[in-house]
Amino acid sequence: MVKQLETQTHREIVYPDSDGQPIADNTVQFRWIMVLYHNLAWLFAENPDVFVAGDLLWYPVQGDNKLRQAPDVMVAFGVPKGDRGSYQQWKENNIAPQVVFEILSPGNTLKEMSKKRLFYDNYGVEEYYLYDPEKNDLTGWLRSGSLLDVIDEMNGWVSPRLGIRFEVLPETLQLYRPDGQLFADYLEVQQRLKEVQEQLDNVQEQLDEERQAKEVAESELQQERQAKEVAESELQQERQAKEVAEERAKRLEQLLREAGIDPQK
Repeated sequence: MVKQLETQTHREIVYPDSDGQPIADNTVQFRWIMVLYHNLAWLFAENPDVFVAGDLLWYPVQGDNKLRQAPDVMVAFGVPKGDRGSYQQWKENNIAPQVVFEILSPGNTLKEMSKKRLFYDNYGVEEYYLYDPEKNDLTGWLRSGSLLDVIDEMNGWVSPRLGIRFEVLPETLQLYRPDGQLFADYLEVQQRLKEVQEQLDNVQEQLDEERQAKEVAESELQQERQAKEVAESELQQERQAKEVAEERAKRLEQLLREAGIDPQK
């Protein structure tokens, strides 16, 4: 009976999918979250065991639905892709997200961000990156043993897990994929796709024109071939008619000679 009561109590615990907080406080923060999420999702799109999420509640301990955080962006290696209402770590082979990103907004307090860093420190995050777009300030932490240690120099830093490179320019932050391509936002990607599509359309148009020209040339060649065949046929008929006429003339001469008539007179 005791075991049944414990099981029933455990089953009644609900892990909400939302903390009631907005995904972002302003357009700049939202844009950075989207850039990070989409570029990391594209980066690991071919790997079925890398899970990338944005503003997803992470519950690290089963049975405690109050202990949670929703990183702006998180990456979990060794976790299959797929939709989730929340990241319940005990259902994910007890794998904690190895990399998390937070984009600071004016509404974030020092106390709030300190609690987040402590949470990530306590529950196994390997790399934690905090970016303030208003001040263009990037801070990173890397796990060393049991603690997250601050990274001394972020400009030019390459993430051990992600392989991406951070470049802090005077006015903004730039991130580069392992292949050297710059992270792009949705509008930039769409513009590139548009340009590529226009190039493909131009190439297709040229191919269509070349194909049509080839078809015209082949048609003309076919007509010339048919005309040549007709001319050869007529020439053959003329040759045959000439041979028949010559044969008839020879036969007539022979008949005349047989009749005692000289065909030359």
